[in-house]
Amino acid sequence: MALSLLVLTDFLKTANQALDYATDLATPLGARLVLLHVHRDSLIDPELLTGKLPDLDQPAVELALNGIVANLPVPAVAEIGHGRVTDAVADAVRRHHPTLIVLGRPNTEDTPDELVSTTALDLLRTALYPMLVVPPNAHAANPPRRILLAADGEDFSLGQPAEAVRDLFAALQAELTVLHVTENTDPDENAAAALQIVQQTGLTADLALPIRTLNMNATDPADGILDAARPEDFDLVVLIARPRSFLGELFHHSVSAQVLLHSNVPVLVLPAAE
Repeated sequence: MALSLLVLTDFLKTANQALDYATDLATPLGARLVLLHVHRDSLIDPELLTGKLPDLDQPAVELALNGIVANLPVPAVAEIGHGRVTDAVADAVRRHHPTLIVLGRPNTEDTPDELVSTTALDLLRTALYPMLVVPPNAHAANPPRRILLAADGEDFSLGQPAEAVRDLFAALQAELTVLHVTENTDPDENAAAALQIVQQTGLTADLALPIRTLNMNATDPADGILDAARPEDFDLVVLIARPRSFLGELFHHSVSAQVLLHSNVPVLVLPAAE
């Protein structure tokens, strides 16, 4: 089955960067892009009150989308959704079965995490689907060649939507490093155990390059991941998000949310099965 990437766009800078990244990712994969613009006409959409959304009517949106699609170097289609972003994305996912949802992350570094409400965080809580979040000013590596996968050392299995990511990993043939963050004094043993758990999921089954391991000592797992995931060392960081980590009341304090909000490297979130 051909790979496809669902790319959210609102024509702002961060969305354009995400589209550039998705295009560079799709080219070697032979993947198709599905561009989705959501007309934010829900009365409960908080961003309608901030002035952050472009004021475009539907004919203008259609014209802009058609112009983008016509100039992309990969096969692409465009759609316009309505209402809440989470509902429009869920509808597009049901119809297109994309390998990934791709979107840009706005710059919220000057805003306390507890006050941040971004599309990425909302989708993580509701979509339960593989999601690639591109931070501000990120650049694709044509395609990513150095992937950092953070594993917490606990057993996990991938949900059905995430199984297609195995094909993506195999197609990229990137250098994979499995990261384990711990306070333990025996880091080599922890990293080896984390690698074995990742291998049991089948994510690494078709990789040709040797898999590396990396252990970081940190009291906060998110801090350890962010310290390791530097743009000069890695092109992409992969997180395994468990349902309990993004469905609880303290969601903004979860490891997944912290890394999504602060990583300078694109983040691919894979939901684990319940």
